[in-house]
Amino acid sequence: MARISSRTLRLSSNALTVLRRRYLDKNIEGKPVETPSQLFRRVANNVAQAERLHGGSRRTVARTSDTFNGMMTRLEFLPNSPTLMNAGRDLQQLSACFVLPVEDSLESIFDSVKHQALIHQSGGGTGFSFSHLRPKNDRVASTSGVASGPISFMRVFNMATEVIKQGGARRGANMGILRVDHPDILDFIAAKQNQAELTNFNISVGITDAFMRALERKQDYALINPRTGRTAGRLAAASVFDRIVEAAWSTGEPGVIFLDTINAHNPTPHIGRIESTNPCGEQPLLAYESCTLGSLNLEKFVAGAPKKPAIAFERLAEATAHAVRFLDNVLDMNQYPLPSIAAITKGNRKIGLGVMGFADLLIKLGIPYDSAEALAVGEQVMQFIQEHGHQASAELARTRGTFPNFKGSRLESDGQRLRNATVTTVAPTGTISIIADCSPGIEPLYGVSYARTVMDDVRLTALHQEFVRRARAAGIYTPQLTAKVAANESIQDLTEVPDNLRRLFVTAHDIAPEHHVRMQAAFQRYSDSGVSKTINLPAKATKADVAAAFTLAYQLGCKGLTVFRTGSREHQVLSCTNVQYC
Repeated sequence: MARISSRTLRLSSNALTVLRRRYLDKNIEGKPVETPSQLFRRVANNVAQAERLHGGSRRTVARTSDTFNGMMTRLEFLPNSPTLMNAGRDLQQLSACFVLPVEDSLESIFDSVKHQALIHQSGGGTGFSFSHLRPKNDRVASTSGVASGPISFMRVFNMATEVIKQGGARRGANMGILRVDHPDILDFIAAKQNQAELTNFNISVGITDAFMRALERKQDYALINPRTGRTAGRLAAASVFDRIVEAAWSTGEPGVIFLDTINAHNPTPHIGRIESTNPCGEQPLLAYESCTLGSLNLEKFVAGAPKKPAIAFERLAEATAHAVRFLDNVLDMNQYPLPSIAAITKGNRKIGLGVMGFADLLIKLGIPYDSAEALAVGEQVMQFIQEHGHQASAELARTRGTFPNFKGSRLESDGQRLRNATVTTVAPTGTISIIADCSPGIEPLYGVSYARTVMDDVRLTALHQEFVRRARAAGIYTPQLTAKVAANESIQDLTEVPDNLRRLFVTAHDIAPEHHVRMQAAFQRYSDSGVSKTINLPAKATKADVAAAFTLAYQLGCKGLTVFRTGSREHQVLSCTNVQYC
């Protein structure tokens, strides 16, 4: 493949803003000293060096670097943010997702605080299960005192995050999980109802199959003291579920993760049980495990004439194979924050290849997001990526070997000889989708025109360019229309917009909660790990809507769910352009 010239790279103004603020190498004065083209070449060159570890020649390394650079320059594939930030630089920490253990001792707790700080400093996010900590007011034999409980220690992790700036580029993020059968579960559910509390945490209740059975049968269930393993009380499952629903309706938190569903698909149960996920919930991981993510921009894989567009599956298959190789190489080039993280990460070699630009793909194909056809396309595309991703991982296994923990794994019993214990994950792609100028992850458009807050203080606005093109073709594009579109999350009431455009450009709040959940489930069927998706609800959504979404997600095999009702949180990342209209 020929080298890519800088003229090939086409970036939006929003992409340039994000790259300059967060990703480009800077001098001591904080001014960028590389261009976006140089950034992609830096990353490609560095990641391609892994070929040497597997017997690749200098020519192979150069050819691989060109392939990787081409994918990124064409904005067909981008890796997770730490890889873009750190590859080929001194830090060389390339993973986004980490899970750290928190055991029931001060030594373990504060070891994890220290390790969290190191990970956040290097650009990663951390997930924790606090389910092993004894409940508040429980006995502490060594001091003849009483325990302060998991939530009090979560505040310590939260404060540590507050004072560590990730690589000088972004504030750290955490996931905090507590099992639904922990004695402090009601306090945990209410922990973020005060929006000044735990501001650096997403929190999720770890739901079990036993709890869901008790809920269905209108029964109570046992609370278990993790210190003793004994029953510490009983609660009505319906009452606890109502508390979760009420809190999520009020503030968007907690979310839920389905622990038994996750562990039913745990590829290495002989190594350990999964208790937590990364901050956005899509990557379940074992203690000390990390994962490297990357996403294919589906919007770039549309072929054919404008009146007969189709998915370019042949190019998508080729890009999937290159992306799997890229992510596997990252595992070898990574400088891990701790030896224990390096050991289990290299033992399982988990990667997470996902997608972004799905809503844009549907628009180019002329398919409304809230249709049965869109569900079918989502499932078809993710099945294709998973199948070709597994083929690529199997080919790497033939030349490089299976992951070291393969023997005894679920993959061995299924007859799948893969290089990686997991291959596919659907991540939220918050900032890399801005670089690629596409819709994030598998989300619908939040608005035809919307504002996005990134890096704490940068507010980016955008008007969907395909809408602009189609509005011009229809002869309705005017400054007055632009102002109206900018003032509304939805265009469904703008009668000057033709019916076919209104139908195609549906936004998050035009879509029924059930369809949001079904879309997540469609992608989950062909994701080895999890799927990040927010179930966006309008302000008028009811608690019954939230309850139905949680229940349906469990029934359809989702590994977790997050809901967010407009206006339920003082600060939100996405909004319509003029906030006074939201």
